[in-house]
Amino acid sequence: MNFKKSIVTLVLTSVLFLGCKEKSVDIVSKETAATEAPKVKKEIVAANLQTASFSVEGMTCAVGCAKTIQEDLTGLDGVQKATVDFDTKLATVTFDKTVQTPEKLTKVVEAAADGKTYKVSNMKS
Repeated sequence: MNFKKSIVTLVLTSVLFLGCKEKSVDIVSKETAATEAPKVKKEIVAANLQTASFSVEGMTCAVGCAKTIQEDLTGLDGVQKATVDFDTKLATVTFDKTVQTPEKLTKVVEAAADGKTYKVSNMKS
């Protein structure tokens, strides 16, 4: 009985640790971020808004991948809104074209995680 519990516990622990790829966060940067003043985003002018849609390949889960990419994009200066749909592998970003470009958005997505996991394609802006 204990042997079965040990196996089940080992399997569940392995799934939790290996199931989603998430970018690692340096403890020092977390402490630094907590002590720094929050970054104020530049006001976005409606006349400068542009929307880009693109495919993101390499996502393996909705929480560790899609949500992380969405948060990275949303946190960029000049980005009004970003959504990443894990099921369709589609990202849509509304941004100030005087601050961001589709090329910069691509670099942010492809740099997430280990820099080799995600690939952007079919950019439409």
